[in-house]
Amino acid sequence: MATTADFRNGLCLEFNNDLYVIVEFQHVKPGKGGAFVRTKLKNLKTGKVLQNTFNAGVKINIARVERRPYQYLYKDESGYHFMHSETFEQVMIMEELINAPDLLKEGQEVEIVYHADTETPLSCELPPFVDLEVTYSEPGVRGDTATNTLKPATLETGAVVNVPLFIDTGERIRVDTRSRSYSERVK
Repeated sequence: MATTADFRNGLCLEFNNDLYVIVEFQHVKPGKGGAFVRTKLKNLKTGKVLQNTFNAGVKINIARVERRPYQYLYKDESGYHFMHSETFEQVMIMEELINAPDLLKEGQEVEIVYHADTETPLSCELPPFVDLEVTYSEPGVRGDTATNTLKPATLETGAVVNVPLFIDTGERIRVDTRSRSYSERVK
């Protein structure tokens, strides 16, 4: 058991019979009344963010979670298959647990978050940026660069991302997996 004094960003706790991660928190001590803590909690299963206020000193249950390195192998009708990078143990994960499944490429390194007590996978997180090849994009019009114009481009994984006009088919680009947006061209 812990208290609100132990709050920190990234702490996983049991709340309303579910697992939540603290995204943001703020201790507040008003001039009148008792202190409290405002928090933004992200549900590990659904990904929804909710705001909650805890009274200062309230006891909470901290959930133990572990991040384990895995490598993406393949996808079939039963789900996505991963292999542990150290023990070579294989595990299958459903698409709902992956933050950007259409950006997964065979051989990609990922981290799978496990609930340590029940050994159940909670989420699969790709690295912040992945390098992918553009397999198709419309040619840009020469001289049409007065504004910050974007065009759709299909990547090697089948995902479609908006890219600047100067990106052509066959180039490698870096994609931000959190926002699913173009970051930069890769040499």
